[in-house]
Amino acid sequence: RVGGKATPWWEVGYGYVEAAIWTAGCNLRCPQCQNYTVTYDNSTEPVTPQDAARIVTACSRRYDTKGIAISGGEPTLNKRWLVRFFQELRRLNLGKRLHLDSNGTVLTRDYVDELVESGCNNIGVEPKAFRIETYMKITGLEDHDVAKTYLENSWDILKYIVDEYNRQVYVGAGIAYNKEWMTFEELEEIGDKIASIDPSLQVTVLDYFPSFRRRWLKRPTVEEMLKVKKILEERGLKTVIVQTSIGHLGPANIKSVY
Repeated sequence: RVGGKATPWWEVGYGYVEAAIWTAGCNLRCPQCQNYTVTYDNSTEPVTPQDAARIVTACSRRYDTKGIAISGGEPTLNKRWLVRFFQELRRLNLGKRLHLDSNGTVLTRDYVDELVESGCNNIGVEPKAFRIETYMKITGLEDHDVAKTYLENSWDILKYIVDEYNRQVYVGAGIAYNKEWMTFEELEEIGDKIASIDPSLQVTVLDYFPSFRRRWLKRPTVEEMLKVKKILEERGLKTVIVQTSIGHLGPANIKSVY
């Protein structure tokens, strides 16, 4: 009912929003992975992109959703599969919003171009952080150079999608917040970075909660997330959504419950 980081905020809160499918496997090792049962699934039978598209299309038709999404794990790791998946989705769902949720680490300009040509018209990229050290804490990466490459690529590809496809593709950015790894000062840096790309870009801040190997984490309070929202808005961002324990709070603090 809530959707992902690039689900248009005004669609949320009116029944089912998206039919979604998740892919196993990821190139990050986030200790607090919120989808770890999918990310590390090595027992479910694999399906072809055509079958996956048909399954999620049937779900979308059953629940009358405006969008169809794919997340993970990290769905962009298998390029040939993902491109074919969107081609089949487009064939089965003319005019529907087709949403890719990605960490942005391995997306290239050519890859994005091919996805858009294949029917993907809604992309969420999650750079997660601004500072490399923070990114390493969030993702579990131990190689500084790899983390730097991934973080820079996710920001660069987000800017490319906004610059090249802003009228064609609805774009959203995701930030991973918990005070265990991110300061308010870094949030200001993130706000400035996104404002330099597009101040109207939809930004979703996820309140990371206890999960997987970080079950000792304390979930941010609603008040804390409202402070996060205010900080980003004060940097000039116009479309900030924060995930909280009582639902998602969007522009004008409109609430969308789970």
